[in-house]
Amino acid sequence: MSARLKETYQNEIVDAMIKKFGYKNIMEVPKLDKIVVNMGVGEAKENAKVLEEAMNELTLIVGQKPVATKAKKSVANFKIREGMSIGCKVTLRGDRMYEFADRIINLSLPRVRDFRGVNPNAFDGRGNYALGIKEQLIFPEIEYDKISKVRGMDIIFVTTAKTDEEARELLRLFGMPYAK
Repeated sequence: MSARLKETYQNEIVDAMIKKFGYKNIMEVPKLDKIVVNMGVGEAKENAKVLEEAMNELTLIVGQKPVATKAKKSVANFKIREGMSIGCKVTLRGDRMYEFADRIINLSLPRVRDFRGVNPNAFDGRGNYALGIKEQLIFPEIEYDKISKVRGMDIIFVTTAKTDEEARELLRLFGMPYAK
């Protein structure tokens, strides 16, 4: 799957981007740099096993072992101390990144209940796209009976695009289903 998406990128997407934005050099064409998948697990402060379950689920979803993220500051209201493990993240690059992008765009997003497309305005101003998912059940790798709690995650598509318009077009050409 990922080889197909990568091949498509190298041929059709590059040509379409050059045609639309008028790049003089093929190296100017934006490309997908990495995908970061982050899962915040607030309940991990009381129970360390919850973080372990979240990490196992993330490993199943992306096919790569995540790292635990720690709190940068102590927050008394949330009962969090500096250095506590409160989530996990994984950074995908290369073939795994293209394979995951293909799976999320073509398999997982259409499985979301009442899906009308993703927000076309969730760009950060520098060509990166953030996508929030409310439940991990949309991924075919996760079995409904084996999860203890429904958890969400953030998926950030980091591109080399200079503007949001370029990044929006790049992801549209990858097949990102934007809401109308």
